[in-house]
Amino acid sequence: MMHEAKMVEGIKGDVLPRVIERTIQHGLLICFDEFQVTDVADALILRRLFTGLLEQGAVVVATSNRPPSDLYLNGIQRDLFVPFIGLLEEKHNVLSMWDSETDYRLVQGENKARGVYFIGNESKAEFDDAFFTLTKHSSTSSTSLSTQGRNVEIPQASLEYGVARFSFDDLCRKARGAADYLVIGDHFHTVFVENVPTLTLNDINIVRRFIVFVDSM
Repeated sequence: MMHEAKMVEGIKGDVLPRVIERTIQHGLLICFDEFQVTDVADALILRRLFTGLLEQGAVVVATSNRPPSDLYLNGIQRDLFVPFIGLLEEKHNVLSMWDSETDYRLVQGENKARGVYFIGNESKAEFDDAFFTLTKHSSTSSTSLSTQGRNVEIPQASLEYGVARFSFDDLCRKARGAADYLVIGDHFHTVFVENVPTLTLNDINIVRRFIVFVDSM
């Protein structure tokens, strides 16, 4: 929305008031999944954004891997962000899943994952069959989508049935960002990713990009 306010609406200077206004117009219940803060610029923007949303009566629901007190922990100039943590704790009920005796990630079991994860060379045929089933064995081709003034190349897709297919390298080793993944998710209800390697800390940037992709879907 910040990009649209600047480039489409032509707003000069501070665009956050307009972003807050447009967000509220879409609804007062706002949900965030995997909420995190990674740099000081994001920290300061989020502080102003949330303050404005809450002042306008928004209700914010968020999941995160850490409590508010640990957001942007050890970050540069974190002292500028700390007042926002106080605001979060004051305006929200913080619930910890560590207090639950149930690990909900395991509730569905392995059977639920069948047809979602394909491991090993022996599952390649099953992977292909799932792709062809969802595309109803129709012809597929490469295409491109547009976001924020640039093209996002899709190597194999069925626009008719809303299914796309990428290699892991094409999806995560290229210079892609959240906007690219979001536009992919907007156009395709199912995205196949093949040849996902074993990743290590040496691949941290690629891992982060993969996380952004999963979160965007």
